[in-house]
Amino acid sequence: MDFHPTEEQAAAAGLAAQIFRDLATHERLGAAGTGSDAELWKALAASGLIAAVPDIGLLGLVLLLEEQGRATAQVPYAATCAYGMLPIAAHGTSDQRARLLPALGTGEAVATGAFPARGRRITASPDGRLTGTAPAVPWLREATHVLVPDADRALWLVRTDAPGVLTSPVETTAPWSAGRLTLAGAEAERVGAGPEAYEDTLAAARTAFAGLQAGVCAGSLARAVEYTSTREQFGRPLSTNQGVMLRAADAYMDTEAIRVTTYEAAWRIDEGLPAREHALTAAWWASEAGKRVVHAGQHLHGGMGADLDHPVHRHFLWGRQLDAYLGCGSELLAELGAVLAQEG
Repeated sequence: MDFHPTEEQAAAAGLAAQIFRDLATHERLGAAGTGSDAELWKALAASGLIAAVPDIGLLGLVLLLEEQGRATAQVPYAATCAYGMLPIAAHGTSDQRARLLPALGTGEAVATGAFPARGRRITASPDGRLTGTAPAVPWLREATHVLVPDADRALWLVRTDAPGVLTSPVETTAPWSAGRLTLAGAEAERVGAGPEAYEDTLAAARTAFAGLQAGVCAGSLARAVEYTSTREQFGRPLSTNQGVMLRAADAYMDTEAIRVTTYEAAWRIDEGLPAREHALTAAWWASEAGKRVVHAGQHLHGGMGADLDHPVHRHFLWGRQLDAYLGCGSELLAELGAVLAQEG
């Protein structure tokens, strides 16, 4: 097991950190509302950080998503990579790869996914037409393509401008331009064969969004440390109080637990090793520990943490959205238990 980034991965992470630091400022994020930052998206595409994802692997992507999470940068980067670049590269046909990967890599096309498949909401006809609904799909209002699992967990790629596809805005905790996807006999193209493609994509997506949560938590904690180190009470910085130090230390340990379990899952997936339970473990830590960290970050800001316009509040909103996305802690734990019991 080797979590050391390659030279290419480290260079990509450094470039991502610079771009997000320069462009994902508090003022620009406030101006973006619930939509994405078009200028930032263009900068990411022009830098090659979208097109590079199949080459740097899932572990490389996790490093980049950590940088996005630190800045809570409002671009559909995680969704486009987890539901577009990676599954098309891994499970797409040669025609699909040639047709879709260049457009996704330049940012011209934006992908998202109606994940996970719960219940029997979407069905596929024998001729590949989809019917059903997905109540809340992140970045759907920005997307040109949606990766949709049907009731049998087969994967289909749907264009959002295709006949029979209806999208409507949905507001979620985090400002992710989410929407409700309604399919009424919509044309779709199959991606991969059998439920294996779905399971692979779900594991990779859970790992990717856990990496995003690690960055959100690291950013929240960094803000809390800065605030408590400069804010004085009774003539001394808040950070010198034992209760503050212990709360921050717990948040740091939780953040590191998210990071290390995510790195392990990503490394195993990149190496072609069994990783379903590792992805579930990373997602569980992202849900349970992530929730604790963003609450701590807001709490350590005292009254300032209750200000909806304060930057730390954005970390709180993202952390709570990621807490429940792709399964909350209890759901993930139940699924992990079932997987372990089946393997035993």
